[in-house]
Amino acid sequence: MHLRAFGTAIAEAPALVASLLTLGLALLLGLLGYLLLFKVLFRLAVHSDSSLQKNLLQRWRPPAKLLLPLVAVLLAQPSFQFPPGISELLRHLGSMALIAGIAWLMASTILGLRDLVLQRYDVSDSDNLKARTISTQVTMLVRITIVIVIVLAGATMLMTFETVRQVGVSLLASAGIAGIIIGFAAQRSLAALLAGIQIAITQPIRLDDVVIVEGEWGRVEEITLTYVVVRIWDLRRLVLPITYFLEKPFQNWTRASADLLGTVFLHCDYRVPVAEVRAELERILARTELWDGKVCGLVVFDATDRTVVLRAMVSAPNSGAAWDLRCHVREKLIEFLQRDHPECLPRLRTELEPFPAAVPSTEGPAAP
Repeated sequence: MHLRAFGTAIAEAPALVASLLTLGLALLLGLLGYLLLFKVLFRLAVHSDSSLQKNLLQRWRPPAKLLLPLVAVLLAQPSFQFPPGISELLRHLGSMALIAGIAWLMASTILGLRDLVLQRYDVSDSDNLKARTISTQVTMLVRITIVIVIVLAGATMLMTFETVRQVGVSLLASAGIAGIIIGFAAQRSLAALLAGIQIAITQPIRLDDVVIVEGEWGRVEEITLTYVVVRIWDLRRLVLPITYFLEKPFQNWTRASADLLGTVFLHCDYRVPVAEVRAELERILARTELWDGKVCGLVVFDATDRTVVLRAMVSAPNSGAAWDLRCHVREKLIEFLQRDHPECLPRLRTELEPFPAAVPSTEGPAAP
């Protein structure tokens, strides 16, 4: 019996060697086809000067390095003479790799188109409202689409297994019960996913928006399908669930535009010359580049029992400039009062009245 098996193996050896050589040749031809194809495509992209073609070609190179040799192997598969077990394994692995490669190619195409769109909108510009709107929408929709592609590819790969296919048929027969169970189990995940889609469409927040959340000032640094990262002014990161921005109130300082009004309050003595302080405010703003030239005003905001409260209102092109401008105006107005009107700084007054002197009595001593 052993001699018979040995003889069978010797008889099948030439076919096995020929199959291995065919497999190696198919892989080599696939790699050569990949190199030749992309060399020609890059030459054409250089002459056409198209950023779309260059971007997509750069994105397509990694998945194509897998797909082209794999397609060559699948085309040569009928000529293989491997044992049945090995042939079935190669066929199964080739099918799964083909599904993964196609999904990879689709994801790369989506990312290439995203890069092309985002190149036309510079978020770093001062007036970047439209750029932030487009960037947020494209980023969120791309992430949702890639998640769908990955889920479909994974499901398709699992369906190549016979046992999984049978389980899938059984689940379809009880789809109602399975849907209810999955709905309860994934309620929070689905809510987060739907919230991400809603934020991408309605956009209560965008990338690089200035927001006040949980009492903190910061900028929206990242928006994912499940959470939002806010970069706090001191470089801390505040991570919030994406449903937070649909369920709780928050401040968005750049929702409609980036320009902002800033206020400065000064407590002064009642003798303060308001007109001179107002003129000094105009001179301060004229000498700084932080002011955008739109709003400049100073009024008596309040009068208490000890001081009057002056409010200076100024405008700036963005929130960062508004903060710096407020600090600058406050500093210069205080210097002005200290230098020219020190008597107008807040002071506590005390009024002293002389104690009345004792009047000597003109009456005599009391009778015993």
